[in-house]
Amino acid sequence: CAGCWPAADMERLVERLEKAVERLETVCQGSGMCGDASAKGVAQYVQAFDALLAGPVAEYIKISKEVGGDVQKHAEMVHAGLMSERALLVVASQHQQPSENAFSDLLKPISEQIQAVQNFREKNRGSKLFNHLSAVSESIPALGWVAMAPKPGPYVKEMTDAAMFYTNRILKEYKDVDKKQVDWVKAYLSIWTELQAYIKEYHTTGLTWSKTGPVATAGAKAAPAPLAGVAPPPPGPPPPPAPMSSSTDDSASRSALFAQINRGEGITSGLRHVSDDMKTHKNPALKNQGGPVRSGPKPFTAPKPACNANPSHGSSPKAPPLLELEGKKWRVENQENATNLVISDTELKQVAYVFKCTNSTLQIKGKINSITLDNCKKLGLVFDDVVGIVEIINSRDVKVQVMGKVPTISINKTDGCHVYLSKNSLDCEIVSAKSSEMNVLIPTEGGDFTEFPVPEQFKTVWNGQKLVTTVTEIAG
Repeated sequence: CAGCWPAADMERLVERLEKAVERLETVCQGSGMCGDASAKGVAQYVQAFDALLAGPVAEYIKISKEVGGDVQKHAEMVHAGLMSERALLVVASQHQQPSENAFSDLLKPISEQIQAVQNFREKNRGSKLFNHLSAVSESIPALGWVAMAPKPGPYVKEMTDAAMFYTNRILKEYKDVDKKQVDWVKAYLSIWTELQAYIKEYHTTGLTWSKTGPVATAGAKAAPAPLAGVAPPPPGPPPPPAPMSSSTDDSASRSALFAQINRGEGITSGLRHVSDDMKTHKNPALKNQGGPVRSGPKPFTAPKPACNANPSHGSSPKAPPLLELEGKKWRVENQENATNLVISDTELKQVAYVFKCTNSTLQIKGKINSITLDNCKKLGLVFDDVVGIVEIINSRDVKVQVMGKVPTISINKTDGCHVYLSKNSLDCEIVSAKSSEMNVLIPTEGGDFTEFPVPEQFKTVWNGQKLVTTVTEIAG
């Protein structure tokens, strides 16, 4: 009976019950799993994402705070990106699939966070924890899986692999020194491992949209409150996304565009064949349309920046994209955001000239005489065999993968060049001049690549008879 309890004990019991109810109500409001919230219907895949946030993500945030400094700041940015992603998942669970333009606008908050994460790394190159920042920066484009169809899971795997070079450095440095750093690596990588499992279960071929409700628009908002204890998504629409930006310090799309190169021969699975009716040299009518029309999902698209006109068309404000065979020369020019370009009808006497292509990926099948990349930015090139030379001139942030053999690769006036060699092309000569940030990646027995930087600094001395030049190792 109530009279059997001392008044003080009853008051403490009531106080505890009130606090318990308050906590339960808070959780219900956040997860949408109790009371009125369940009537509104929080999709199962949103609840599953909340579990990921409460598990691997929470552990990563916790250890990052313990590490502190730049790692903690970076983790807060990663968390904001994940919350932006959760907001999109809630919108998708309540709306039907939108138009491509509206979807692009919905992706902007995620893209903004990807840019913030990668810009933070670029602005803190002197950080003692630069390997940590690089591991996160190289893999954070994995948040773009929501725009990748039909294989969002493998895309996340590719982005995770892009972080391995730096996480391995961390493990090597701290393995027997600081267990907290090792735990940090495990916690961070587990986010993407769990995300792959999540995608496989709920979004196997792409982001799942509701079959009922209104069609999503750029201003669509998520109705349920965020998970309890987790910060809400960033308010308001952010500036245009980074991966398709043209700013000088923009590196947000580097991994997203080129991580597929690490797949070796599997890279061809995601490319679309350019049939005869899409080639301008076999279908003249296309010449007046500015080249073949491409479709399919494009992550984080933004208005294309105007580019300089082709010198041969000085009166035109913008040169049209081009992919055609002119005599013995394949001309690939002015392509932007085209990640599925393929040249397959090749002959030994033909050459390829790739000019002013941006944010694109090109594959050249068969054996060809030579390839020239001129004035390209963020271009991924994959080719089988070249009997002459591959030249890279006046370019920036390009990645080149040899599937077969090539005798010589020349890099001139280029900033940022990664060359992936095959086992059959290890005897390739690489000649460089007036270039920086060059790396050659050598295949290992396990199918991965080991990265080796190309020297940029030299020391020259007079030995009494002639000048002797040697490579100077740059500290750090």
